[in-house]
Amino acid sequence: MIKLIAIDLDGTLLNEEKQISEENKKALAKAKAKGVKIVLCTGRPLAAMAHYLQELGLVDEGDYSITFNGGLVQKNDTGEIMEKKVMTVTDVHRLHDLAQQLSLPLDILSDNVVLQLPTAPEKQSLYNVLNKLLQFQPAELSEITDELVLNKAVIAYPQEELDPKIKEIPTEFHENYEIIKTRSMLLEFMPKGVTKAYGISLLAKDLGLKQEEIMAIGDEENDLPMIEYAGLGVAMENAVPFVKEAANYVTSSNVEHGVAKVIEKFVLD
Repeated sequence: MIKLIAIDLDGTLLNEEKQISEENKKALAKAKAKGVKIVLCTGRPLAAMAHYLQELGLVDEGDYSITFNGGLVQKNDTGEIMEKKVMTVTDVHRLHDLAQQLSLPLDILSDNVVLQLPTAPEKQSLYNVLNKLLQFQPAELSEITDELVLNKAVIAYPQEELDPKIKEIPTEFHENYEIIKTRSMLLEFMPKGVTKAYGISLLAKDLGLKQEEIMAIGDEENDLPMIEYAGLGVAMENAVPFVKEAANYVTSSNVEHGVAKVIEKFVLD
């Protein structure tokens, strides 16, 4: 029996207008009414998804989210952090040097604040276009201290220039960080071992749930770990090919209410 449903946002729960369909809302409400935990799993901070949690009625005691691609497990009603794994100042210095070498802009996320470092002053980061609900502020490397919670680093730049640069990233960075494209123009750096599966596994342990009691639904590269981890891993029809290959089941696309359909099939029936 499925007791927890972990759901990605972009390309999965959200349609192309970044909205949740009525069909998806109804299916999620019915699943929650049955006592199933509905957990949104995203690279975003909690502040950038609060409106979706309100819309879905996931702001009660006992509602949880996985944020920063598994870096934080949080209570939706209070924002309290239950589990976390974050970056160090040394990590930021290393990634700052890398971004300079690649001549690409680097943003550091500290909760809902985005610290924009001048690694490529002539190039404008596109992260504010992708996440308009966050606070953006210019920062110098000297201002990054241990007093800040350093959740992740991102490079947001047009795909045609970003993709060739990714190939130039030295092997040592792949060995020390989780480096993953979460959208065509967005490259993210997380502490090693931090994935959506990592966050879900911590929450499952806290709640006393088994892997076979978990369904995970996603479409992108950063959803692969949780789809492989879950007892029932579900890919959207619009998912990238290797995610569909790894899934136990492929549902309809994000514009055809695929989340609702798979919940109706495996949870509500």
